Amino acid sequence: MLTDLVDLPGGAFRMGSIDFYPEEAPVHTVSVAPFAIERHPVTNAQFAEFVSDTGYVTVAERALDPADFPGVPEDELVPGALVFRATAGPVNLRDWRQWWTWEPGACWRHPFGHDSTIEGRLDHPVVQVAYPDAAAYAAWAGRRLPTEAQWEYAARAGSTTAYAWGDDVRPDGQLMANTWQGRFPYLNDGARGWVGTSPVGTFPPNAFGLLDMIGNVWEWTTTRYARQHRVDQPAEGCCPPPSPSGDPSVNQALKGGSHLCAPEYCHRYRPAARSSQSQDSATTHIGFRCIA
Repeated sequence: MLTDLVDLPGGAFRMGSIDFYPEEAPVHTVSVAPFAIERHPVTNAQFAEFVSDTGYVTVAERALDPADFPGVPEDELVPGALVFRATAGPVNLRDWRQWWTWEPGACWRHPFGHDSTIEGRLDHPVVQVAYPDAAAYAAWAGRRLPTEAQWEYAARAGSTTAYAWGDDVRPDGQLMANTWQGRFPYLNDGARGWVGTSPVGTFPPNAFGLLDMIGNVWEWTTTRYARQHRVDQPAEGCCPPPSPSGDPSVNQALKGGSHLCAPEYCHRYRPAARSSQSQDSATTHIGFRCIA
């Protein structure tokens, strides 16, 4: 069953920020036409229905082409994906390789490798989906992926504050989104008890009634990433469809932050925040939602 759509009125809004990271600048006025967006990210159950109906094989499940990995022994070219592993203690936060590892067998069915499962987590956002996987699901659903401007408009829900809910990250002490609680990347006390992804709708909706626009998982957009906003970039419409395996040289803009965002490392659980990810990447903290 597809996620229900929430109709948004469209209009002009101020996109971006100059208060946090340089890639969020410049602040500029963007206008979007009315559109509808899924209330929450696509879940494991919904992605499983798509796979069952189509037989689709995700990028993380496909054999690797030796021509793309010169010098790597062929017996090491096995399907897999990037998996987050908490470190034993404090580490240099400039070296992401200390907590990200390539895990053979990791895919949407087995997010952390062969021995992991999504059993009991069907209402969590699907992860380990590369950009072509998200685009394929959207096409099957008769929908499409949002542009960065559409996504930010939906996340802001009329707000002009740092966070979608105001300028206080925890108003009245309330945790508003699934983000890292503790010291990154070694101590996580859990967000309302959840370490990693949480069931969609665990945290309060924004003013448009949308769930998990902030935190839980980063979400793919159709906008090609640039080091700063391109003010001449169309606010609507889609880029050409990605190749079936994605182009590792092309980065898309991600939005929303995830359960791995922490103030000392990734203060990106805000509507204006953005990140770069190559089209062929699949990880334990990236998902998506569709628009219509």
